[in-house]
Amino acid sequence: MPSPLSLSPRLARRLAALALGLPMLAGSVAVAAEVNLYTTREPKLIQPLLDAYTQQSGVKVNTVFVKDGLLERVKAEGAQSPADVLMTVDIGNLLDLVDGGVTQPVKSAALESVIPAHLRGADGQWYALSLRDRVAYVAKDLDVQVLNYEDFADPKWKGKVCIRSGQHPYNTALIAALIAHDGAEAAEQWLRGVKANLARPATGGDRDVARDILGGICDIGIANAYYVGRMKNSPPDSDGYKWGQAIKVVRPTFKGSKGTHVNISGASVARHAPNQAQAVQLLEYLVSDEAQSLYAKANYEYPVKAGVALDPVVASFGALEVDSLPLTEIARHRKLASELVDKVGLNQ
Repeated sequence: MPSPLSLSPRLARRLAALALGLPMLAGSVAVAAEVNLYTTREPKLIQPLLDAYTQQSGVKVNTVFVKDGLLERVKAEGAQSPADVLMTVDIGNLLDLVDGGVTQPVKSAALESVIPAHLRGADGQWYALSLRDRVAYVAKDLDVQVLNYEDFADPKWKGKVCIRSGQHPYNTALIAALIAHDGAEAAEQWLRGVKANLARPATGGDRDVARDILGGICDIGIANAYYVGRMKNSPPDSDGYKWGQAIKVVRPTFKGSKGTHVNISGASVARHAPNQAQAVQLLEYLVSDEAQSLYAKANYEYPVKAGVALDPVVASFGALEVDSLPLTEIARHRKLASELVDKVGLNQ
């Protein structure tokens, strides 16, 4: 007879789920179809997609918001983790989950037919679900139509550039891409040039760049395009709307490259997913026409699926040509990018 202190994997998993507040049925009654999503994304940003999925499939999505420490939490839960799908933003964060051993490979024709090879793991350990292009915010009356990322270090912009912290994942990814394209020495010189051009300390958020352009503090800045969709679609009497109206978007490229730097939101199936089939089904739904349209129109992110209609504001930025640099190459240089930010004192 087993010791009363020993738990079967099934019972342990149920107890772990109850501790997390995930609904389970007691006794031997069959559990309804469900899938457990751990996400670093604020639930309100993706809830419309999850609600649509449940309505279509009948599968309930139990969402656990993990602001920080997603990898550490799943590793601590081990084989008893209730997590089925792990969702996060930034390619580095996604690959940290893979490298941390908390994901599993997934083979899906539906996913592979939609998501380009450079936007998914070669072994199916991770998949991009939406794109976030890192662009230039430019004062709307300024006659600037074309920019390279390297231009932000040009002395002609001295005292006219705004940017958020160099240690934010959005910026370390951009710097990592610059290292991959131009080399570490050139990236360091670029950072020194950007620091010399700053109109104020590298701090705040992306929308603060638009705010400070409106306020006359700076003329150009680096930020994510989807924030412009949010600002320009805000109520006309709101601050966000005023900030959005003060700028235009220019999609920079790296010198010698035709594409704009993008980062991603993405997901993996958890290594010990108790509802593995439902986890794959959820990922497949998230690249469907319906879900990709919701990504585009609710969050103003760029869909990974070709041919999906964009929000009119995002569409007004013109066609997005993505930098061909593999995302894994960007992730490989993140540590060096972070070190260079500290070395040049960008945030000081």
